[in-house]
Amino acid sequence: MATCPLCQNILNKKIDPEYYDCGGCWALVKKTEYLPSSEEEILRYQLHNNDVNDPEYQKFTAPITDHILANFTKEHIGLDFGSGTGPVITKVLRDKGYYVIPYDPYFQPDTSALSKKYDFIASCEVFEHFHHPAKEMDLLCNLLNPGGHLVIKTHIYNGQSFPNWYYRKDPTHVFIYRSDTFRYISLHWDLALIHIDERLIVMRKN
Repeated sequence: MATCPLCQNILNKKIDPEYYDCGGCWALVKKTEYLPSSEEEILRYQLHNNDVNDPEYQKFTAPITDHILANFTKEHIGLDFGSGTGPVITKVLRDKGYYVIPYDPYFQPDTSALSKKYDFIASCEVFEHFHHPAKEMDLLCNLLNPGGHLVIKTHIYNGQSFPNWYYRKDPTHVFIYRSDTFRYISLHWDLALIHIDERLIVMRKN
C-alpha cells in the first residue's frame, strides 16, 4: 500500500496515471514505479544550461538572493542546498561578500557541509526532486539555526490542468506542492511561514 513520503498518509486517489493526490498534506506524489534512478537524474540535470555568469540565470534565482540580501548580513552563514551543476546562488552572494557553502549530492557532494549550522538555507528548484521529503525536511531543520530562514524556489500547483502542466512533464519532478503542503510543513516542523507565493516560499525556524 502506497504512503506519502511527507506525511505518511495512505495514497489511494490519483490525479493522473503517474501521480497520487495526497489527502494528508495535499502534495502530488509520483508513484514509486515511475521514480527516476540516480543515473537518470544526473543525465537530466547535466542538460541544464546553468552558467553562473548568465544574467538570465541570475535573474531566475533573484527572488532567493534578493530575500537573503534584504534580511541577512555578511556576518551570517548560508548554505546553497542542491546547488546543481552551476551554483549561481553561491556565486551571486559570494560576489556580495557573503559566506555561502554549496552542497549538492551529485555535483558538490562534500558532506562536511551537512555538519555545520546555518543562518539561511537557499534551495532553488530542488524541493520538487525530493524522493524522501520528510527526511530532507528533518535534515534542513537540523542544519538551520533558530531564527534562520529556509528560502525555497519551486512552482506551486494551483489547479491548472495537471497532465498538461510543464512542471509535471519533467520526469525528475517527483513531489509537487500545493500552498497547503507548505502550510502542513510549517506546522509539522515548527517553522513560521513568513512568505508564500506561486514561486517563492520562506520559512523561519522558531
